[in-house]
Amino acid sequence: MTTADAGPGGRDSGPYVKSLREVELPADIASAAASDAATVGEMLDALSMELGGKAGLPARQEARDLIAAVLNQPRFWPSANRDAPLEPAALVALAEATERLKRGMPFQYAVRRADFRSLTLYVDERVLIPRPETELLVEMVLAQTGGLGAIADVGTGSGAIALALASEGRYDRVIATDISSDALAVARHNARLLKPERRAVMEFRSGSYCAPLAGEQLAAVVANPPYIAPAEAPELPTLVRNWEPPFALFAADEGMAAIEAIAGGAVGVLVPHGLLALEVDARRAAAAAALVEGTGAFEQVVIHNDLTGRERFVVARRKETRC
Repeated sequence: MTTADAGPGGRDSGPYVKSLREVELPADIASAAASDAATVGEMLDALSMELGGKAGLPARQEARDLIAAVLNQPRFWPSANRDAPLEPAALVALAEATERLKRGMPFQYAVRRADFRSLTLYVDERVLIPRPETELLVEMVLAQTGGLGAIADVGTGSGAIALALASEGRYDRVIATDISSDALAVARHNARLLKPERRAVMEFRSGSYCAPLAGEQLAAVVANPPYIAPAEAPELPTLVRNWEPPFALFAADEGMAAIEAIAGGAVGVLVPHGLLALEVDARRAAAAAALVEGTGAFEQVVIHNDLTGRERFVVARRKETRC
């Protein structure tokens, strides 16, 4: 059985950090664990009863997905391996994840992991949950840089973008910045977990947007910045609004402040023809493209759609000289 890694310091440090004597198991899980060796099937039955179909999912499906995620197994592994015994540490992790889920946490926070491209990342409430749309941003950067040079991921959060680029490209260096020391702790933890997958040297720097990049000459600056206006908070899904970190969601100036800061900061650190790649939302794509063009430092400013046909990405090239 493959088990998850304990999380970085701060807040709840994730699964596998306590003994069974230190964790109060929910009643159904405690009953299943009363024997010397609880099995996957027993826990599947117990969790189905404990969860009762939380978050609109059929209870058994949710229990299966929770077990698979906590044990780092394929989605349908629990159903096909009902007789497999569970170690005590796994029972602890399942109990903790179950309690988080019952409190209303998004599934990825509850199980302390999220998939992003070929990577499995540790995530908690200090960082945004990586989205499938952002995987396309990574694809675009790899294609347009040839996977070469030194690059930066601004506002790295969990490190998803930076780690994917460091794993799939052949960059000299990948620099990850964030204003949040909590987010950088999570990103560094993921970098340690994923060290075998990384090809590039990684650096983590604390500071606001592009400020930590001063003096660099980079082939690309990539970012999925906060771009939601605070007034738009009521429109967000409850799981996003109530759990994900506000500093990574919201930006001043009608959601444009972070985009403006990154575009302006990238001017001084990109080499001629260097790539600026931003993820935005459909409501701001045109405004973001106009803002990038308005700096006078970029050319080939293009808006790209995501897989659903929505305007999602703004990419541009640094001019030889600023006009």
